[in-house]
Amino acid sequence: MSLDPDFAILLRASADRLFFLLEKFASARVLVIGDLTLDEFLTGQVERISREAPVLILRHETTKQVPGGGANAIYNFAQLGAKVLAVGLLGKDEQGKALRSLLEAAGINTDGVFVDSSRPTVTKTRISGHSRQSVTQQIVRLDRKSDDLPDLDLQVQISQYIKEQINSVDAVVCSDYGDGTLTQPVISAALSASRTIVDAQKHLERYRRGTLFTPNLPEAEFAVGYAITDEPTLTQAGQDLLALTQAQHILITRGEQGMSMFNREGSAFHIPAFNRTKVFDVTGAGDTVVAALTLGLTVGASAWEAAVLGNLAASIVVRRFGTTTTTPEEMRVALQRLLEEG
Repeated sequence: MSLDPDFAILLRASADRLFFLLEKFASARVLVIGDLTLDEFLTGQVERISREAPVLILRHETTKQVPGGGANAIYNFAQLGAKVLAVGLLGKDEQGKALRSLLEAAGINTDGVFVDSSRPTVTKTRISGHSRQSVTQQIVRLDRKSDDLPDLDLQVQISQYIKEQINSVDAVVCSDYGDGTLTQPVISAALSASRTIVDAQKHLERYRRGTLFTPNLPEAEFAVGYAITDEPTLTQAGQDLLALTQAQHILITRGEQGMSMFNREGSAFHIPAFNRTKVFDVTGAGDTVVAALTLGLTVGASAWEAAVLGNLAASIVVRRFGTTTTTPEEMRVALQRLLEEG
């Protein structure tokens, strides 16, 4: 895909600076509070229809477990080279053990991950099947979760841990998937940081005065209460979200239309999607945007530079199936290719 000529000129002028910022990602230290989820992928070959019920019988072939939800956000930071302090809750179950192991294997500090024995680890199990001559496709998803909030003592423990660590990190990130980790005491602790990035699906007003919010288009529409259908409504939404959140920046991610940043000072800019014709799977892409964007800001990027880095990272992961991540090296290669093609 060819970039808009004016944007291509701006990107080329900023190339050296963007490469420099990517080199500095490894110096960043972040604390990420999230609704930790284990994503499971079970696949098998269809053998026959069951005689017990009109359902498929699969012969199991593979099981894959990866960090999902807020854990995917945490994992993205680690894969991009940052030093990461993970904060969240796991159940006292095998899924919780598996997820903690995945995070620790990536070099992530899990001292802030507490066990909630009254609630299960949030787990999303996707079961997929195929025949000998067909592609694999998802058949059903099974979710394990609780609608109950964690006990107050756990909320206090999480809040206290955040307060103890807050001066040792460059940024605090809230990855709120609505599963109960980010209660008001936890949010209040997070907002005491000098730089708090908020990625929440709903109730953005709970994070009022966070530094930067990153809603996608449906989340932004839900927050403002009207459809965003053209440039005037997009501009209005940006202004309304700034008023609602009292944030310094609002970044609305818009899928194949790219992303739009609105600042408290009244300025705004738009960044086109870098591979609009090749978008494959947007699962987890928002987490990747948040990670690359936040790391850019922590190492000295301007809002525009940070947004470009977030967009660049997302352009890589949307070409892959399922929850996935990228690395600074892949981003460097993608940026170089973009400069050559632009």
